[in-house]
Amino acid sequence: MKNLKNVYFTIIAVLSLATVNAQISKAEIRATGLTCSMCSNAVNKQLKSIPEVASVDTDLNTNTFTVTLKKDNTLSPKIFKDKVEKAGFFVGSLIVSMDKEAIKRKNYINVNDNKAVGSEAKIQILDKGFVTAKEYKKLAKSFKNLPTYAANNENDFHIKFVK
Repeated sequence: MKNLKNVYFTIIAVLSLATVNAQISKAEIRATGLTCSMCSNAVNKQLKSIPEVASVDTDLNTNTFTVTLKKDNTLSPKIFKDKVEKAGFFVGSLIVSMDKEAIKRKNYINVNDNKAVGSEAKIQILDKGFVTAKEYKKLAKSFKNLPTYAANNENDFHIKFVK
């Protein structure tokens, strides 16, 4: 009976994760704290260790990593933050391109009135750890009346559409 309960809860967890995460086709990550090409290499290796990654392009002038993903992935924006932090650095900005319909899921909260044009949308994640500390302070003041932003739940992503 105990094993049956464990199997049941495992199936529920897997199904909920599959519906919570949306298909991301590309991520543009600006990392902070990088001082040399070895720093950049550390982040690059961490990003390439994600099995769903097709390629990683690096711009050393802006410390930006453009990650192209394989189709039909179920990655969450959190994986990029975790990998950059595992390399010893921080995310200063994360912009992801993803299916517009997937954004309508409950864990993506649009904080501005902009809408996506076309079938794919480009969104910036505005939560703590996805923007610089200075930017987060500004955003926290702006969104102080938004209970989900103050809760700082790792499964909720506050977004704005970018062009």
